[in-house]
Amino acid sequence: MYRGELPATDSHSHAAPVLLIGLSGRFVLHFTQGRTESCFSAWIDSGVEHVFDPCGEEVATMYLEPDAVDTRCWRAYFANHGGIVLDPCIPVQGRSSMEAYLRNFDLDALLPFDSADVAPMDARVAYSVNALRRPGMAPPGRGALAQAAGLSESRFNHLFRAEMGVSFRSYRVWSQVRGALGALGTDSRLTQAALEGGFVDSSHFSHMFRKTFGMTPSSVLKPLRDVTLV
Repeated sequence: MYRGELPATDSHSHAAPVLLIGLSGRFVLHFTQGRTESCFSAWIDSGVEHVFDPCGEEVATMYLEPDAVDTRCWRAYFANHGGIVLDPCIPVQGRSSMEAYLRNFDLDALLPFDSADVAPMDARVAYSVNALRRPGMAPPGRGALAQAAGLSESRFNHLFRAEMGVSFRSYRVWSQVRGALGALGTDSRLTQAALEGGFVDSSHFSHMFRKTFGMTPSSVLKPLRDVTLV
């Protein structure tokens, strides 16, 4: 979760759903085919191309991992709404209450969706996801994880997407950027953050960060107020 001011992004998509909340006012979203929306909050599913323009307002952005129970519960809801849900958050009396919900990751208090029961994730995919999240090292490749799962690479790809809702390739990059972003929350050195994410160097990290979030790491660090990674 990030809270603070951000510049308008380039067009981008990522491998995790994001909840966007305007803490001080409305923001604007631009989608493909010229669609533009102004709102106070938005749920955007993974893989949805968009431009996020905070319009100078202070915002909160919260990314949920694809394997999180909440994310898996809402996957069908996203599918029924084209991957975009505008103004999903329940109106909250007072900004301090909103920020308290965010600090505690109390999504049940913010979102009116009824969580459905979901089956446990396939153990082979769960193992692969945990392997991708190990900090400070290059994440394993598809071949190695497919072998560990006892599957062909094509079958592993199919199973991974079915369980996670995103491709293995997309999530591998996301897990690297995620790890580096966590390091940026405590250390502003891009080189160290890149190493934590398993990138070769800071240049590679900066390139993938911009591809993932539509902005440079420095544009996040300059107005940084709070980054939380759990």
